[in-house]
Amino acid sequence: MNVRITGTGSALPGKILTNAELERLVDTSDEWITTRTGIKERRIAVEGEYTSTFAAEAARRAMAMAGAHPEEIDLIIIGTVTPDFPFPSTACIVQDLLGATNATAFDLSAACSGFLYGVSIAEKFLRSGAARKVLVIGSEVLSRIVDWQDRNTCVLFGDGAGAVVLEASEGDHSLLSTHTFSNGSFWNLLYQPGSGSRNPATESRTIDERLIYLKMEGNDVFKHAVRAMEEAALKALDANGLTPSNISLMIPHQANRRIIDATTKRLGLGPDKLFTNLHRYGNTSSASIPIALDEANRQGVIKPDSKLLMVAFGGGFTYASALVNW
Repeated sequence: MNVRITGTGSALPGKILTNAELERLVDTSDEWITTRTGIKERRIAVEGEYTSTFAAEAARRAMAMAGAHPEEIDLIIIGTVTPDFPFPSTACIVQDLLGATNATAFDLSAACSGFLYGVSIAEKFLRSGAARKVLVIGSEVLSRIVDWQDRNTCVLFGDGAGAVVLEASEGDHSLLSTHTFSNGSFWNLLYQPGSGSRNPATESRTIDERLIYLKMEGNDVFKHAVRAMEEAALKALDANGLTPSNISLMIPHQANRRIIDATTKRLGLGPDKLFTNLHRYGNTSSASIPIALDEANRQGVIKPDSKLLMVAFGGGFTYASALVNW
């Protein structure tokens, strides 16, 4: 049994935070941000908007494209590091919002690789016959764990969600393979130190030490990200007897323009084989690939029978790839 993406969807906050506006918050400039990251603006959730808000809307749009009814969904997987609550899972909240009464639902924490990890899990359920229709969602409200006093990190991140419906299929237009990896040796280069069992929330930890906010060693992350994304991409190609020249389009994790450019250079891919929307949304972690996938799909950038490569890297470290015959 093959697995096919039958619907894509995305949802983003209406509020836009530009580089010019960030100049009034921290010691930075539009030129500094653009040169180092490629980001011009990002979307920011407002009061009353949550990770579940965007996840449910992205899911509805993906289901509408797929012609899937809520009661037909067997499984809901949400990749997120910014759930509504530590528990219950945001996926259970989204299940209720959608009315997907027959679905099993759970969250998955793999940082920026969360969506592709979810696709890999969904693939196993579908190929085994344990499910017929699965929703995989990446949804984040990173603006609520970003330190808005740290110019090195606050300029990078944004909020939003993307989703796909995956179905069992017997056709050739299918998911060819998925590949997941991790290297826990570098967990402390990109993480959120506060609010877990190691540093539970207190006034001193949460406010004075600012441990509630994500921390990142940017230069070290960059080096590992490029190598890991190249490795994940080549694993997918090797598994299917392909080379970079066979790729029609690559959708990488939208983290940083320098990371994307270095990765595509190593793979020998030209700009005509790359889809990015980083400049408009920033790094939305697990949501970045499904948001870009939905935009590329709806804009007709992805052509029938094209070979689509998706590749991600995130805190953990985690990294992953997926290859699709569209």
